[in-house]
Amino acid sequence: MKATRIDTCFEKLRARGEKGFIAYITAGDPDLDATLERVKLLEAMGVDFIELGVPFSEPLADGEANQRAAERALAAGTTFEGILNLVRKIREQSEIPLVFFSYLNPLFVRGFDKSMQMAAEAGIDGVLLVDLSLEESGPYTQAIEANGLNHVVLITPTTPDARMEGLLKSASGFVYCVSRAGVTGEQSELQKEASSVLERAGRYTDLPLALGFGVSTPEQARSYSKISDAVVVGSYIVNTFHQSGNTPEGREAAADKISNLVQAVK
Repeated sequence: MKATRIDTCFEKLRARGEKGFIAYITAGDPDLDATLERVKLLEAMGVDFIELGVPFSEPLADGEANQRAAERALAAGTTFEGILNLVRKIREQSEIPLVFFSYLNPLFVRGFDKSMQMAAEAGIDGVLLVDLSLEESGPYTQAIEANGLNHVVLITPTTPDARMEGLLKSASGFVYCVSRAGVTGEQSELQKEASSVLERAGRYTDLPLALGFGVSTPEQARSYSKISDAVVVGSYIVNTFHQSGNTPEGREAAADKISNLVQAVK
């Protein structure tokens, strides 16, 4: 498969001896125009990759921050087609790697193959399916790869080794290593499981290993970056943008706070 923007970005980071910063935001929160402005700000402050959450009404893997963000996006009338149009607008001015962070239903409802084709044509680089099981992954992985997209997989501290090996065989781009059991959300302490899940994943893949779930301070971001190839920050970014208000001044104030985490990784 041809190298994606994800592959190329990690190659450049590795050549410079740098760690990556992956930012999660929910597409359409509070609306699609605001999402576009947030992407611009995140890239300007040095974020390397963007995970665009596709809002879903039953986001069971997410904590309160991302659940509320999905609710706001859906209430604003966000649709998959609208998100694709957002991606096209991003691509008019940016080559930042973009990953769809999604549950299966929003992509399955219109035909999964068609959704992957539309995503690739719009400018998406990879797909992370939160609720895709290993046993059912075959056709979905094939559709992702057939459209030149990376298949980013999630592994957790409770993933058995045999299952982890199976998941990582179908992965490309990078691996999202969850630092702890549970749902997304800010945490006060670096989880002890983090080092273990990275060590175990390294037995089965040479892909970059990104560590996320619970990062909310520069100190945590710096600690995560020392043991992984990239750090993922989601709930903190979602909360900070929301609490700062959907105005140019509010977004700039949020960016000042978020940039402290980015700089800690860099």
